[in-house]
Amino acid sequence: MDYQSLLSRQIVDLPRSGIRDFFELVIGRPDVISLGVGEPDKPTPWPIREAAIRSIEKGQTSYTSNLGLEPLRNEISRYVEENYNVSYDPKSEILVTVGVSEGLDLAIRAVINPGDEIIYHEPCYVSYNPSIQMAYGVPVPVNASPAHDFAVLASDIEKAITPKTKVIMLNFPTNPTGGIQPVEELEKIAALAIKHNLIVFTDEIYSELLYDGRTHTSIASLPGMKERTVFFHGFSKAFAMTGWRLGYACAPAPLREAMMKIHQYCMLCAPIMSQVAAIEALKLGKLAYEEMRASYEQRRNKIVGRLNAMGLPTFMPGGAFYCFPDIRSTGMTSKEFAIKLLEEKSVAVVPGPPFGAIGEGFVRCCYATDTNLIDKAMDLMAAFVAEHRK
Repeated sequence: MDYQSLLSRQIVDLPRSGIRDFFELVIGRPDVISLGVGEPDKPTPWPIREAAIRSIEKGQTSYTSNLGLEPLRNEISRYVEENYNVSYDPKSEILVTVGVSEGLDLAIRAVINPGDEIIYHEPCYVSYNPSIQMAYGVPVPVNASPAHDFAVLASDIEKAITPKTKVIMLNFPTNPTGGIQPVEELEKIAALAIKHNLIVFTDEIYSELLYDGRTHTSIASLPGMKERTVFFHGFSKAFAMTGWRLGYACAPAPLREAMMKIHQYCMLCAPIMSQVAAIEALKLGKLAYEEMRASYEQRRNKIVGRLNAMGLPTFMPGGAFYCFPDIRSTGMTSKEFAIKLLEEKSVAVVPGPPFGAIGEGFVRCCYATDTNLIDKAMDLMAAFVAEHRK
């Protein structure tokens, strides 16, 4: 049977996730030190796990409202207002989703008609471009270059705006670079969105993980922006809850309602056990993640220092738990570097191009990894670079 002729052309042309491809290479190889998958190396904090255990023991195994548990939406409303200075009605403006990835997919499908354009910055998380394409939208990447500390300039976004532009999509702190967005650029982007009547999607999943005393500003909190912004957040990164698959979207009621329609048909609701655990996570707040955040900051300092010392120029990330070393001095492409490093030294990193064309010549290293393993990985990588530098 000719399956290629039966498959959707939209799907046939989509690339596989570059992150997951390298993760598959690592599975089953206990000798490999992985700096690849973006996942905390610690389990979910015990009080959060305990809340889920109690819910199961009580027999709380049912569906929930499509919108999510009301107590969870109340906690989300409180948490977002306290930490991001934006007030959302838990009854009409909050939707609990199966991770931020589902939330982004829902929002894109809720607003995009075929041919509508979404401007986003690269490097960026690998799902943004494919998610736009799967909704028959047109991805319009704008470079967030190392020359500007991987922030995106409003002036570059403005050049990309056309009559077909409908959405500007942001993710700061950013995966894979750890770049953050200066407030003055956020204000300029907000002005562009208002001027051109655009919607803004802002993925702030890493916003608790900031370093050097930085504070976070959400574009949704700027004047005139709540009414045109969909704010995405979740529990995977700061609360070490990747496997719980839980996120949320906050949006004006009409947008939330449109997203909910898709959600109720394709997903119905997020798992109730995860939702109960998330209530406890939000109640704990900073107590649940501050020790991890401080540990990531120390690891960031270590890994960036080691990478720079071996001659791989590396930007000092302002947030998240990734760094993006420049490997061009080795004379290898990003993929060649990653494959040879894995084969010769059993260290896994992710090539840069899956995060956007500007990622060629870079690799992503995740430092949410045990400090001793980071030391070993850096020793091996330094030897590898010395052997291969041209």
